[in-house]
Amino acid sequence: MSIRSPRTKGLLLLAGLGLASLGFLPLHPDYTVAAASPAPTMDLSAFSAEKPTRPLRVLFIHHSIGGQLLAERGEEHERSASILTSHPNGGGLRAKLRAQGYEVHEASYGSEVGDRTDLFDWKPKFATQMDQVLTVDENDRQLPPGQRIDVVMFKSCFPNSLFVAEGAPPGNPDGPELTVWNAKAALASLLVEFAKQPRTLFVYLTAPPAAPGGGGPALEMLAKRLLGRLPSRSSVLAQGALARAFDAWVVSPEGWLAGYALKNVVVYDFYDALTAHGKSNHLRYPSGDGNDSHPTSEGNAEAGDGLPALLNRATRRAGLSD
Repeated sequence: MSIRSPRTKGLLLLAGLGLASLGFLPLHPDYTVAAASPAPTMDLSAFSAEKPTRPLRVLFIHHSIGGQLLAERGEEHERSASILTSHPNGGGLRAKLRAQGYEVHEASYGSEVGDRTDLFDWKPKFATQMDQVLTVDENDRQLPPGQRIDVVMFKSCFPNSLFVAEGAPPGNPDGPELTVWNAKAALASLLVEFAKQPRTLFVYLTAPPAAPGGGGPALEMLAKRLLGRLPSRSSVLAQGALARAFDAWVVSPEGWLAGYALKNVVVYDFYDALTAHGKSNHLRYPSGDGNDSHPTSEGNAEAGDGLPALLNRATRRAGLSD
């Protein structure tokens, strides 16, 4: 019988769970992860962090981590398909944004705008669906005629931090291989589309880091351990270093936005916040068994704390407020 058969996998998982419960088999690898110094970011300190002088509509295009970031902490509850109102990992960002006068809109799983959010999905999305993006109320429901989104926040999920190599310049904006240079090319290609919308602020949240070992549910990690498929410590450290290098390029004034003349694009360094600002190149707030790459409520709350002030400053810089 093949070791890959469902029955054998089930037996291995049960055996692994039994060993883990006896303390003989850890649920996730015990990697020591390297720290790094955070990169310098765009200086918006010349602009006030006070709430905007008029109501602004914000659209957040996200998947699971973004939904949990917005949600209140509590039992998992959905207001509608794929839109969370509360979750055990809730970070409370929706309430924080509303307290600053923002009207929060969302597009997530299963909707035309929100269904694909990987790095190589943003170019076709903004190139072909911009009018739809700028009129989203919730998922596939549109705003009333005449209303438009003022601020578009968008992010990819943690698998987009699992780089396989540095790659070679200039990179391919369509991927599909997740190299640092391909990712740079993908983001650079967006600026052409953003320049067509000077009255809309685009806020890129850097992709969250993965937990050491790539993250995943406990059963999945047990299966990988038992089948000898866990990554080596050296490969984990190398992957983390690539993720850090890409993040540093994205946020640096000499990186992604160097030479971009308009003031309608900014970056919020979600990745760095979830690494505890350089204490690791990987997620410092894993949930579940300690290996799940979805951040805990504490991690989401701390990582999202700086976003309202950044939005307030960036909307003024973009001319959307006073």
